[in-house]
Amino acid sequence: MRLVRVVCSFVSLIFLTSLCMSFPRGESRSTELDLLSLLNMDSSTLFVYHESDKDIPSKKSSVKLPSSGGIKEDIPKKYEAKYQAWKKEFLSTELGRTQWEKYASKKDFTLTINISKDNSRGASTGDFKWDSSGKLVEATISFGHRLNEGYPNPIYYPVMNSLMLPEAAYRIDGDVLAATKFAHEFGHLVYTDAADSKTFQTQSELIPVYNKIFLGNGRKINDPRLLELESRMGGTPIEIWEDREYWGEVNAMLFIRDKFTQADLRCEIFNKIKQSLDMYAKNYSERFHVIAQSVSGDKRCRWE
Repeated sequence: MRLVRVVCSFVSLIFLTSLCMSFPRGESRSTELDLLSLLNMDSSTLFVYHESDKDIPSKKSSVKLPSSGGIKEDIPKKYEAKYQAWKKEFLSTELGRTQWEKYASKKDFTLTINISKDNSRGASTGDFKWDSSGKLVEATISFGHRLNEGYPNPIYYPVMNSLMLPEAAYRIDGDVLAATKFAHEFGHLVYTDAADSKTFQTQSELIPVYNKIFLGNGRKINDPRLLELESRMGGTPIEIWEDREYWGEVNAMLFIRDKFTQADLRCEIFNKIKQSLDMYAKNYSERFHVIAQSVSGDKRCRWE
């Protein structure tokens, strides 16, 4: 099953190198709880929601500290109203406000947010740069100009996809969908900020090398060269990429938990997330299960 999934997904991965934090396989429950705490701060068309490989950091990605920190919003005037509506929804939750303030108040880190015509209904987080000590000092989040449209596939995006509910039951506003994508991208940022920069950059540098060998050897994953690269990276490119995406989805689920306080609606969404996880990502379900368990009240939301 693992072989089939790796081979079938690999061609797509070459174009789907997302930039968020990854951890070696076999991560402990305590690590997951720590990371969930870090994210939470205690406080109708399917498409592939991918991130461009153009954002892979180069070997020269270590830079001096930025002269000014905080969040720089580079939004064209024609998209300003849309963007502000999406941002308002994100900031309507404690999670959104806490994470926004964390990066807005940083003096030694600059986050640039822009609108791109590329991947119009998706987004990307990249252009990461670190200083000489390995501290993240720059990053860019690019949102598509139609972020409020389109539901990503349920295989790697079970949370964002869960908002595609039958209109007869509930209708999720497009701005809320966009805000959930906001949360997904901030999840990438939070995890990358906490990542070991050397490991992260090593993975990003070796993934294209792995892909090139894989495509050139007839797609044989047992090639000794690939196994050696896998050992150095802590996993195959597919495993690294999907792990990063699922951590982005964890932040999206935390946003949904805070956004939807109506028990019936939240349970409907959570149960759809569980259904997708059971079908496509059982190995990653624990990190989402912890969030479901954190919901008090109606036990239907607790996956018991």
